[in-house]
Amino acid sequence: MSRMSRIPADAQRRRWCLAAAAGAWLTQTGCISMDLGGDSPGMLQWTLRDARAAPAVPLDAPLVDALLLQARPSNAVADSLSIAYSRQQNAFAFYQFAAWTERPVRQVPRLLQQRLQARGVAGTVGQVGDPMRADWLLTVGVDDLHHAVQPGGGQARVALTLELFDRRQRRKLAEQRFDAQLPVASEDAAGAVDALSQALGLCFDRALPWLEAVLRGAAVQAD
Repeated sequence: MSRMSRIPADAQRRRWCLAAAAGAWLTQTGCISMDLGGDSPGMLQWTLRDARAAPAVPLDAPLVDALLLQARPSNAVADSLSIAYSRQQNAFAFYQFAAWTERPVRQVPRLLQQRLQARGVAGTVGQVGDPMRADWLLTVGVDDLHHAVQPGGGQARVALTLELFDRRQRRKLAEQRFDAQLPVASEDAAGAVDALSQALGLCFDRALPWLEAVLRGAAVQAD
């Protein structure tokens, strides 16, 4: 008599039901990828980009001599290499076989730095810790960065909070939140990454005019 035949029929049925339920749950949540060949897909690493970056028209003259950027504490989904998605409000999961090459909390300030340098907002733009001195500090917080999954693809949602400080007077001059939501073409990591990069670029498009206006106003008050 085989080992399987010695297991009571009721116990066999319970085991089969539990296995089937677990498999159905994992498939519905998108945590696994079924492969007829039996091999698991390899991990893909994706780079968050400023997808709307274009040749910038530089200012006639820098608004300030130097500007430092600093990442501020951000949403947990932005402080991880995992790419977040959500099927219901305030509940997040992560793509199993996809990851960021750099945590967004660090990548976003670097991408914004490139935008500011291309625009010529400051004579020098750096990150806190660089060997430079600056009277102006811009903190960058990533409040949201995830794929809201919906039938047909869903939305890429990005939200940033920027704060500008005058380091000489040790005071905050301005604070503003920028958010963007763009459709995701496909319900997978590739579609999410592309749309999130587009949404991030849109936030930058809105942030630069705000920052330039605040710096101009600060310069006028200083005079």
